[in-house]
Amino acid sequence: MKVVLAATLFATASAFVPSNAPKFGTSLNLKQDFLEYTPYHDHSAVKVNTYKNKAPFTGKVVSTKRIVGPQATGETCHIIIDHNGDFPYIEGQSWGVMPPGVREKDGKPHAVRLYSIASSRYGDDMTGKTGSLCVRRATYWCPELKADDPAKKGICSNFLCDTQPGDEVMMTGPAGKVMLMPE
Repeated sequence: MKVVLAATLFATASAFVPSNAPKFGTSLNLKQDFLEYTPYHDHSAVKVNTYKNKAPFTGKVVSTKRIVGPQATGETCHIIIDHNGDFPYIEGQSWGVMPPGVREKDGKPHAVRLYSIASSRYGDDMTGKTGSLCVRRATYWCPELKADDPAKKGICSNFLCDTQPGDEVMMTGPAGKVMLMPE
């Protein structure tokens, strides 16, 4: 029983490691100066609102994975987005996501939704070229229907949770300096 449990845990843990990831302890020999601030608490050079609604950044989805169990209420997804190092951010900032399509009531594009960036400035692969969002799918339980009402689902959260690898995501930001670590 213990052997089966250990093998299961190892297989589960290895599912989260990229196949081309270096072995633990291996030096990446990557120049990451652009990711650091000297001194560490000087946030005067932190980029804010580099990309805006009229000129958004286009990122590509690397993966979208459900991160809650099958019996959990609701659905939360971990979405990794490749920005090729062209959209630097630091911990505490947010990305604005522009869901595709237009509003039914007036035909205007959907408003930007802000999501806190879930990864460190080094990204999910420690190269500074990816970032991730953890998004809970917004749904509305209708007591009359006794089911989720598809007419009242969250536009952006459902778009993000439904993305597939290779899908493009239009983004603004990075936004905010309020949540940055103080000196």
